[in-house]
Amino acid sequence: MDPKVHASDRAPGALSPDPAAGVHPLVDALAERIRASREGLPGLAPLPIDPELEAISGSLDGERLFIRNELHHSQGLRKLHLETARLGAGLQILHCVFFPDPHFDLPIFGADIVASRGVVSAAIVDLSPVDGTLNPSLSQQLAAQPRGPFAQVRELPPWGSIFSPQVLFVRPQGPQEEGAFVEAVAGVLAVLEAAVRQATPQAGDDPATVRRWQGQLNYCRQQKLNDKTRRVLEKAFNPAWADHYIEQLLFDDPPELASHRSFMP
Repeated sequence: MDPKVHASDRAPGALSPDPAAGVHPLVDALAERIRASREGLPGLAPLPIDPELEAISGSLDGERLFIRNELHHSQGLRKLHLETARLGAGLQILHCVFFPDPHFDLPIFGADIVASRGVVSAAIVDLSPVDGTLNPSLSQQLAAQPRGPFAQVRELPPWGSIFSPQVLFVRPQGPQEEGAFVEAVAGVLAVLEAAVRQATPQAGDDPATVRRWQGQLNYCRQQKLNDKTRRVLEKAFNPAWADHYIEQLLFDDPPELASHRSFMP
C-alpha cells in the first residue's frame, strides 16, 4: 500500500495518551519533554519537509499505521528529527535524533522508545561521539546525570559500537522507572543544550571537521543496518518507499562539506 496523508493526521501536538487507543503514556510524555527542551536551543527554526513525509498512514497485517515527523535545525545542529508512530492499538515508537553540523564539535543526540500493548520493551538515550570518543567534559556531565535505577538494562545490538560508554538502554518497569527515563532524557538534552551554546564553528577543511563529517556518515550507515525498521516499512508500504524514507529522512548522509554552509546565529 502506498503511504497516504490525511488532513486529520496534521493536527499539531502529541499523540493522545488514550488507553482505549493503546497509546502508551511514556511515548507521549517523552515527546512533550523533547519538544520543550528543543525550544531552548539557540536559533531554532523549522526545516522544510515533504508533506507526504510529515504525516503518513498505511496498513500492516490489517492494522492502521500512522507516522508523524517533525524537522527543525538550530545553531550547531543541522537536523533535529522527532518521529512518533503507532500501529493499531499495539505497537508505538518514538524515534528522535539531533544531528550536529560537522563544523561544530558536538555529539549526536538519540532517543528511542518501543512500546507494545502497555509494555515498554526498549528505551534508549545517548550522546554519541562522531570523532572517536566523546568529549571528556561531556562524558563527565553525562555521568553526573541521574540514571535510574532501572531493574532491566538491555544489551546493545551488534551495530551498537556507535554509542558512547554513557548510553542508557533499558526496559523500564512501571510508571516510576518510565518517569525516571523521561528525566534521564531531559538531563541529556540539558547537557547538549549547554554544549551547543558554547560551541564555535571550525572551517570545512579543518581536519577535525572532516573527521566529524566522516564519523556522522559512519553513524548513519551503522543505523541503516537495523533491518527491523526496514522490514516494517517495506511490509507496510513497499521496498522503494522504505529505502527513500530511511535514506532521505531517518538517516540521510551529512551534506558534503564543500557544498554545506553551517548554520550560524
